[in-house]
Amino acid sequence: MNTLYLGSNSPRRMEILTQLGYRVVKLPADINETVRQNEDPARYVQRMAEEKNRTALTLFCETNGTMPDFPLITADTCVVSDGIILGKPHSQAEAIEFLNRLSGKQHTVLTAVCIHYRGNAENRVQTNRVVFKPLSSEEISAYVQSGEPMDKAGAYAVQGIGGIFIQSIEGSFSGIMGLPVYETVSMLQDLGYRTPPFIRA
Repeated sequence: MNTLYLGSNSPRRMEILTQLGYRVVKLPADINETVRQNEDPARYVQRMAEEKNRTALTLFCETNGTMPDFPLITADTCVVSDGIILGKPHSQAEAIEFLNRLSGKQHTVLTAVCIHYRGNAENRVQTNRVVFKPLSSEEISAYVQSGEPMDKAGAYAVQGIGGIFIQSIEGSFSGIMGLPVYETVSMLQDLGYRTPPFIRA
């Protein structure tokens, strides 16, 4: 069976890889996600994906005494508005602040993917542009009260209730969710790993 290790607790990334036909084993790793002073958003999200991969790989090797037999995938997503990185809100007040910032404007969603397989690694940063409709204070309040924004970068979920705010997307829907399918499969193929089972069905 095609197996992948996923260095994440994200149910969305798990869902995406499972839908492609892979058996996914979680290897989550906690890292410090603080943005460095004057750090470029693309460099930040790439650094996060790389650090998650290194940490998960180290934990696996320490636990098992060997390198993993299957590719280890890590990813990180950030929302950028007017050059400012909007992470996961720490409070309802911050979620409201983020959504007001996104209201009626275009913002960027960056997702970095890092894959390690048999001593080789690939990294890519995928870029998306999203336009929100103008949001009323009532819409923002109701959405925050739903609880959905609280563990999402930028305080919204494209695949959830937050999708009703999105006027247009330029890029990859799965990338905005947290794992761009095209780039991920392309990287696996470049590293010499099996394509998703459905391709050979």
